[in-house]
Amino acid sequence: MVFSLADVHFLASAAGSALVERLDTEDLSDTNTLRLITQLRKDYTADQARAALELARLRRKALDKFGDDARRLFFTRAALEQASDPQIREYRARRLAAFSASVVDAGCGIGTDSLAFAAAGLTVVGLEIDPVRVELARLNAAVLGLPARFEVADARAGLPDADAVFFDPARRDEQGSRIFDVECYMPPLSTIRGWQNRLIVVKLSPGVELVQVGGYGSQIEFISVDGDLKEAVMWLGVGTVGLRATLLTGGAAFHWDNTLAGGEGEKAVMAAAPRAWLVEPDPALIRARLVRDAAAHFGGAQLDETIAYFTTDAYPDSPWVRAWRVLDWLPFNLKKLRAYLNAHNVGSVTVKKRGTAVTPEALLAQLKLKGTESRTLVLTRCGGEQIVMVCADFGS
Repeated sequence: MVFSLADVHFLASAAGSALVERLDTEDLSDTNTLRLITQLRKDYTADQARAALELARLRRKALDKFGDDARRLFFTRAALEQASDPQIREYRARRLAAFSASVVDAGCGIGTDSLAFAAAGLTVVGLEIDPVRVELARLNAAVLGLPARFEVADARAGLPDADAVFFDPARRDEQGSRIFDVECYMPPLSTIRGWQNRLIVVKLSPGVELVQVGGYGSQIEFISVDGDLKEAVMWLGVGTVGLRATLLTGGAAFHWDNTLAGGEGEKAVMAAAPRAWLVEPDPALIRARLVRDAAAHFGGAQLDETIAYFTTDAYPDSPWVRAWRVLDWLPFNLKKLRAYLNAHNVGSVTVKKRGTAVTPEALLAQLKLKGTESRTLVLTRCGGEQIVMVCADFGS
């Protein structure tokens, strides 16, 4: 549902707050909606009941991204879906604060990034064309006790003075489908070309086509959290042009830079048959075109220049990679693979793949295993040929 200003005013009232808090103890599943609405209609209007139920559901859904604060904050469904991982919000705010003292959050939505900037000590003005979201942002600032100002304004019409601009354009259409073309973002990425601020930071889709952003002379940072690629960020004005991989894990931030924005990394790496350890780089390294650079750093060799795996003789102890011990490998042939696994008493396998059309589901159905041992199978290419590596399970 889409909130109206009347809905927001009710939700922020004492009666609305009490109702949402009461709903937090209820079964909020879709199958229970009719019962809840029927019960609530005895004391509230239909609009009030629906608004309270929606906010209660959103707050429950927001716990992963906002922790206990989610139980007090105000959300819309679209804004919650677009909200960044909490570690990224904090990291991005710290980095921006290192360059600037003030920021305009252009298209601030319900204010979640604005409030992260305020918490980092920045002076913040949030602009949003939707008055409902502005009201929600103001409520969220009040809930958290953070000093940020929010205004109803169209960022395309001009920006107030500030050292920096943070721009988070909508990347989903009205049907909720992802938008991949940066000029179809709402507003389009080219909007930033008219801004003169010293630092411009833009949140992008992690799957952004690099050719679409190559003309801005910026740093494109791909950010993963505990090994999951979450976000891409464009930084204009930080003095560095190229690609950066950033890994946030265990409270620390690790960085790996590729100043050759159009290349795969500057180091040459040989291709070779599988060695003792199969290594999978962090997805941020892959998106930043640093696979060859990582392989060279760890003394490894690629299996195939088109595949984002490499192998090493020694275990690569690093947060940037995951590694599996290679027990054996063979050209991919279903009959021979089945015979090999049966001969080694393998009855359970985990299947990983890169560069092959074979699906794990189809392979598992055809193997018909009966043993007691467990293995990880990696389907990929080596020198252009399909192979399968038989590996010990991760962590073994």
